[in-house]
Amino acid sequence: MTDSSADLLQQRAMAVLAPFVEVRTNDDGSLGFEYAGSLCSMRSMTLSPGLDVLSLTCVLTWDRPLRAALTKRVADRNNALQFGSITIIGNGKLADVILRYTFPAGGLSDEALTTMLLLVLSGADRSRQGLVP
Repeated sequence: MTDSSADLLQQRAMAVLAPFVEVRTNDDGSLGFEYAGSLCSMRSMTLSPGLDVLSLTCVLTWDRPLRAALTKRVADRNNALQFGSITIIGNGKLADVILRYTFPAGGLSDEALTTMLLLVLSGADRSRQGLVP
């Protein structure tokens, strides 16, 4: 059995991130790693033939008091963010703040893929500042 184009993309993403973070393969097949205090998960998928995407999710902070100040900070960070979007997921009086970004990556060279991933991750790092105690 041969690897699908999405599997190959995910292997490439793991390889280009390896110099920067310790990447592991999770039980569900996604990639997991920590970047600047954010817990991240990445998975590749084929949306249609020739359209392979990487989907990245970073938990910027968790179990923060769900208050207007948090909502304002997240809105400010969303305005400044170039790649992805930040959402608040409430659970009673507490909330988690998540950055998500999905982008077509199948045709990118390794250098371009590395650049794109580092741009998204640096945005996660900047967005996380001021959200954590």
